[in-house]
Amino acid sequence: MKTYTEYLSFETKKKRDYINITPQVEVAVFKSGVQEGLCLVNPMHITASIYINDDEDGLIQDFDDFLEKIAPYDLKGYRHHRTGEDNGDAHVKRQLFGREVVVAITKGRLDFGTWERIFYAEFDGRRRKRVIVKILGE
Repeated sequence: MKTYTEYLSFETKKKRDYINITPQVEVAVFKSGVQEGLCLVNPMHITASIYINDDEDGLIQDFDDFLEKIAPYDLKGYRHHRTGEDNGDAHVKRQLFGREVVVAITKGRLDFGTWERIFYAEFDGRRRKRVIVKILGE
């Protein structure tokens, strides 16, 4: 079995951002040489998520609006802020959107549904963060 690991880095200009990282993951799959296997994509930070969905601006704004309703940015409303932090909302948003995704690799390519794309969701940005892409297979 082959394994391949690549790290992607992001530093968003905004506190919250949603970035289609499918092209970077596709390049990693190509470099791995894996023809049949699995690709795990995981943000290595507790205030970011990786998710799969459609790359459509209206939908992405709908996601952001939904998350902001459920877990609004509020400097006083989170017990987590008692530790001196100001990102309680980002932790809750990450829990709602999840930690990572795993995508099948078939014939050397990510095996997606028609509109599926991989996104990095940043909920506490403006600083450097990493994403691990781990590929396993033959």
